[in-house]
Amino acid sequence: MNFKGVIPAITTPFHEDLSVDFDFLKSHIQWMLEKGCTGITALGSLGESATLTFDEKVQILKACVEAAGDKPVVAGIAALSTREAVQLAQEAERVGCQGLMVLPPYVYSSSWEEMKFHVSSVIGATSLDCMLYNNPIAYKTDFLPEEMAELCADHPNLVAVKESSADVRRVTAIRALLQDRLTILVGVDDLLVEGVAAGATGWIAGLVNAFPEESVRLYDLSMQGQWEEARKIYEWFLPLLRLDTVLKFVQYIKFVQEKVGMGSARVRPPRLELTPEEAEYTRGLLQTALENRPVVGA
Repeated sequence: MNFKGVIPAITTPFHEDLSVDFDFLKSHIQWMLEKGCTGITALGSLGESATLTFDEKVQILKACVEAAGDKPVVAGIAALSTREAVQLAQEAERVGCQGLMVLPPYVYSSSWEEMKFHVSSVIGATSLDCMLYNNPIAYKTDFLPEEMAELCADHPNLVAVKESSADVRRVTAIRALLQDRLTILVGVDDLLVEGVAAGATGWIAGLVNAFPEESVRLYDLSMQGQWEEARKIYEWFLPLLRLDTVLKFVQYIKFVQEKVGMGSARVRPPRLELTPEEAEYTRGLLQTALENRPVVGA
């Protein structure tokens, strides 16, 4: 599994009755891959995984694998119980996913001993390459570099970490302790350039769901060290990228998708769509972005 490049954390599209829109899901995946993304991550936070049934998750993974062709699909593995997380990991391998993104358990956050048991159970349940998802802001569990080292010692198939602490110093701390043992991926949109400068080589991106070309170009320029060219796109993109780091990030990103003609703003409760004031604010950001959209083609 190659965890480098721009790997969208894909949103889950819904019909009006809030059933999963598998046809759009497939076309959305193909569109982003055609624009240069290197794979797909499904069932993450942005994919509203917590509102999906187990069977829906499996069907979504099947659809992703079918749509992605020879590009890899990473399955987000999160559940209330360790048993269900292990079962989902095994189903992900069965349907053809090439990697796992392993989250701490929903709701329950406790000692390192318990968190280690949980993620170790998932990582050890398949032969797939795994990426640990560290998001202490959302999940109240902070995997420290020293704890990542423990997991690496036990699991050769733990090969990457999605670092979403929003602290760029974590990238340098992980690299200092583990060298190149783990591929580090930026997990928050508005830290991409800083994260790459510190040593990250992948991006699990959110606004890529609406702007894949700009996302891929920004990543490529950053990886090439073309900081001045990257800065021009980054400064243009940042007002939208910051939508990935707020409470209603799912609603904001889906709203932007709808307004650029690549999705629907529908979300499953308990999430509700944006208020009129929030929608108007986002519409203004998007209008400014579209009026000043950079040319990123070759």
